[in-house]
Amino acid sequence: MEPRRATNRALRTQNRSALLSALFLDGPLSRQDLAARSRLSQAAVSNVVADLIEDGLVSEAGAVESDGGRPRILLQVAPRYATVAGVDVGETRVRVELFDLAMTPLAKADYPLDTLEPAEVVRHILTGLSAVDAGPDVLGVGIGVSGLVERDPEAVVHAQVLGWDGVPLERMLRSGTDLPLHFDNGAKTWAQAEHWFGAGRGARHAAFALVGSGVGAAIVADGQAYRGSSSSAGEWGHTTLVYNGRLCRCGARGCLEAYIGAEAVIARAREAGVPVEGPDEESQVASVLADPAAGPVLAETAAYLGAGVANLINLFNPERVVIGGWAGIALGGLLPEIRKAAAAQAMRRPFAQTSIELCRLGTDAVALGAATLPVARLLEAGGIRE
Repeated sequence: MEPRRATNRALRTQNRSALLSALFLDGPLSRQDLAARSRLSQAAVSNVVADLIEDGLVSEAGAVESDGGRPRILLQVAPRYATVAGVDVGETRVRVELFDLAMTPLAKADYPLDTLEPAEVVRHILTGLSAVDAGPDVLGVGIGVSGLVERDPEAVVHAQVLGWDGVPLERMLRSGTDLPLHFDNGAKTWAQAEHWFGAGRGARHAAFALVGSGVGAAIVADGQAYRGSSSSAGEWGHTTLVYNGRLCRCGARGCLEAYIGAEAVIARAREAGVPVEGPDEESQVASVLADPAAGPVLAETAAYLGAGVANLINLFNPERVVIGGWAGIALGGLLPEIRKAAAAQAMRRPFAQTSIELCRLGTDAVALGAATLPVARLLEAGGIRE
C-alpha cells in the first residue's frame, strides 16, 4: 500500500503544480481553461482547485461571459498568500525589493557599494531585508549575484572579476536571517524575469544577453534554463572576440566584455579623445552616448555587440535574442546597427529565424527575477511551502 500512496501523492503534487504554474504564468484563467491546458478532466481540475482555494493559494478574480450558460469564474494565484524578496547584487550597488505573489513591487531599498568585500555586501542585504519589512510571511529570498554559484550544499560564489573565490555567501547571510534563501547568477535571474514576464515570454528557445558593468548571458533551450555541468554556462562576456586583444577584467585578453561592457565603452571613448563626464559609470556612458564625437566609438560598439549576438545565434539557434542590462538598455538606440552587424556575422538561415529585441522590464529585472526563485520552488512543489 505504501508505494500506491506515494504514487497518488506524487500525482496530486504534479497536478497541483501544473495548475498553479498555469495560473501564475498565464492567469487569471477559468476552470475550463485549466482543463484544456492541463488535459486533466473537469472533475480533477475542480478537486485540485478546491484544495488550492482552501489552502489560500488560489482566489477568484472575477468572471467572463461564456458561450451560453453561466459566466465562467476566473481564478488567480492569491497575491496576498505570501510575499517574496529579490536581491540584485551588482558591482556598484545592492538592491532589495519586496513583491506580492502577483509580482507587484511593495517596497525597495538601494545601497551603493563602496567596496566589493563580501562582508559589506552581506551587511547591505540584511539591512535591505529589514528595510523592506521582509517578515515571517516571506516565502523566500532570491539573490542574484555575479559569477558562478555552486551549491554543495550551501551556496558558494566564485566571481573572478569581483575577486571572490569560493565566498560562502549563504553561510554568511545565515548569521543574520532564518528566511529561506535561494541563489543564482544575476544574468540568469534577469533572464528568468524576461522569459516569464517580458520580451522572452512565449519563446521555447531564447538567448538573453545582459550588458552592464559586466557582460553575461543565459540560455533557454526547449523552455528550460541551460546551466551546464556546474551552472557556469552563459559566461558569454568572457568568450574571445579578438585574439590577444584588449585586457579584460578577468585577466584574459580579447574578451567580449573588454569591448562592450560599460567600463570598456568608457575607456575606448577616452582613448578616442571623447570627453567623458559624470561621477559613475551610468552617467559616464550617458555622456558618451550624448556626444556626437563618440559616433565612431559607438559604431564599433554596435559592431562588437552584433558579432557577440551572432555567436549566440550560431551556437544556440534561438528563436529570440533579448538584449538587456542597464548598459544594454542605454545602447538600445543602436539596435538597427547591432542587427546589421549580427546579420553580417551569423549564418544566414539561423539569423533569418531569429528576432533580436530589447528587454521590456527595465533595470530592476535582476531583483524581480531573483524573487521568482522561491516562487519557482513553490510552483514545483505544488504549493507546499518549505
